[in-house]
Amino acid sequence: MTLYQLETRVQLPRPRAEVFQFFADAANLQVLTPDWLSFDIMTPLPFEMRQGALIDYRLRLHGIPVRWKTQITIWEPPYRFVDEQLKGPYRQWVHEHTFEGVDGTSTLVGDRVRYAVPFGALANWLLVERDVRKIFAFRHRKLGEIFGGQEGAAEVRVERVRG
Repeated sequence: MTLYQLETRVQLPRPRAEVFQFFADAANLQVLTPDWLSFDIMTPLPFEMRQGALIDYRLRLHGIPVRWKTQITIWEPPYRFVDEQLKGPYRQWVHEHTFEGVDGTSTLVGDRVRYAVPFGALANWLLVERDVRKIFAFRHRKLGEIFGGQEGAAEVRVERVRG
């Protein structure tokens, strides 16, 4: 199985505790997801984000309805958490969110997503990598709006890591 890894980092001018608290509210995932995905959280809100929490979603990928279930496998507030796809469009999806305090006034938000797709490199090249980049670009713009602007540009990198 070929794995790809997306890494992004963006610095926000707010303390880590405040930024982490925003991410700890599952309803905000919908805020950070572009409208073109028709994203809906199916798990009744509010619910406690914690290790072992299960979250059900539905969305549309290129017009195709998709059900997605993730589990929070690591929960270490206010430093990081990891969600992993149990059911969904990817062969594998593991998303690590990190929050690094900078001088007590800013937070460096990191995302590392390791994913594998059906139909391998061709599907990744034609659709998936482009979509994932667009989703995270939207996310960075939205975080900038919510937290009063970004300090510097977001870094985004996608690479093949195995296979």
